[in-house]
Amino acid sequence: MERMTEAEWREFAMSGTRTGKLAVTRADGRPHVTPIWFALDGDDVVFTTHESGVKAGALRRDPRAAMCVDDQAPPYSYVLIEGETTLSDDLAEVRHWATVLGGRYMGQERAEEYGRRNGVPGELLVRLRVGKVIAFKDVAG
Repeated sequence: MERMTEAEWREFAMSGTRTGKLAVTRADGRPHVTPIWFALDGDDVVFTTHESGVKAGALRRDPRAAMCVDDQAPPYSYVLIEGETTLSDDLAEVRHWATVLGGRYMGQERAEEYGRRNGVPGELLVRLRVGKVIAFKDVAG
């Protein structure tokens, strides 16, 4: 097992269509973990969510979150990012990032379709500011 450099974990996280597993805290203190489509934008992890969802409600109460991205094939690697979030309902921003995410996960030919579908009132852009990072490669090495 070997620690990843910053360049390595960034490349790993953005490789292909790996989803992030986002962890937030529910009002009663229970953890809530869900897969998300995400991208890196400088020192932020960006993703969208609906304003009425569990993620949005949890992040309004407590902006702290963690996201794990992993490789499920040997020799296994993972990146864990912890930080604080901000929420934005700016439709231009939401649509832009919904389009970027649609392109990443569904292919460029469908990017605009996903931007139109997910860049609508009620959707939020979430920015998870990268704080602490734990990243290892070749875990089973």
